[in-house]
Amino acid sequence: MPQITNPEELDDTHDDDLYEHHQFTVSDGQDPLRVDKYLMNFIENATRSKLQQSIKDSSVRVNDEVVKSNYKVKGGDHIRVLFKHPPHENLLVAEDIPLDIIYEDDILVVVNKPAGMVVHPGHGNYSGTLINALIHHFENLPNNSSNRPGLVHRIDKDTSGLLVVAKTEQAMSYLSAQFAAKTSEREYVAIAWGSFNEENGTVEGNIGRHPKNRLQNYVWSGEEAFKGKPAVTHWSVIEDLGYVTMISCKLETGRTHQIRVHMKHIGHTLFNDERYGGDRILKGTSFTKYKQFVDNCMKILPRQALHAKTLGFEHPVTKKWMSFNCDIPADMTQCIDKWRLYATNSKEI
Repeated sequence: MPQITNPEELDDTHDDDLYEHHQFTVSDGQDPLRVDKYLMNFIENATRSKLQQSIKDSSVRVNDEVVKSNYKVKGGDHIRVLFKHPPHENLLVAEDIPLDIIYEDDILVVVNKPAGMVVHPGHGNYSGTLINALIHHFENLPNNSSNRPGLVHRIDKDTSGLLVVAKTEQAMSYLSAQFAAKTSEREYVAIAWGSFNEENGTVEGNIGRHPKNRLQNYVWSGEEAFKGKPAVTHWSVIEDLGYVTMISCKLETGRTHQIRVHMKHIGHTLFNDERYGGDRILKGTSFTKYKQFVDNCMKILPRQALHAKTLGFEHPVTKKWMSFNCDIPADMTQCIDKWRLYATNSKEI
């Protein structure tokens, strides 16, 4: 049973006066782990001291009971983090931020998100997000299961490319079902470190939180595969550029950081992917000129080399298949051109 804080240490706040900020259900098979350490693995940018203070303030409940920091979570535990103020991400403010709209009708809209824009508000990013822009441009967007207006799916902050946004409840339900059933089409273009031995392949590996680095995800296999969720990525080579390769990746599933994690797993970390170690020279020579060349490429493309190029789905009303493409952005094309020129010159030497 959870360890209950002395009732005299609690104030008279009722649950009805509190707002839920986070909730987690502990996976079956979880080794006993202090609740403060467990939460550090799931709440990005949270420090242990802040979590311990929150627990001391009775803001953390396990199975609806207040616990102490040394309570050890186990499989099946339901954890809620509650505060007297609403989450910042629920205090949505419309902002007049330009949108690159690829397609729009009364049911849905397809946008091309630039690199650097966060999709939805969260810890440390409460403004300037895609949702802030969407609620300015469109009224009465339906909420998804996470109470985020219009969002059917998402891509990472530093990934550019296509997203579909639902304008109606029907569209939200219909499009979300397609993504869940793996019938939507999603193709990404990426630059990965190294040359591939095959022209194409498939990566299948359950993705979950990294055991040591809480900001990364990880491929779990063997007896520990249950710690992740099934994920499938199909890749093919577009162009070998010497020490890096331009590839196409098609998703069957949509796990967090899926392409970034799967490519790292097979030894081809995405170029300049800082979180997964791609911002270091992983292939090439030790010559100073080469290091300078790579540094210049990373200045041109100061983010992971990943772009959501193609998006396809069945329209919720007409039931017609719709497919959209957007050009690879300038920072990636400039980087590709530099690698292409470098590879050509290297062959001529």
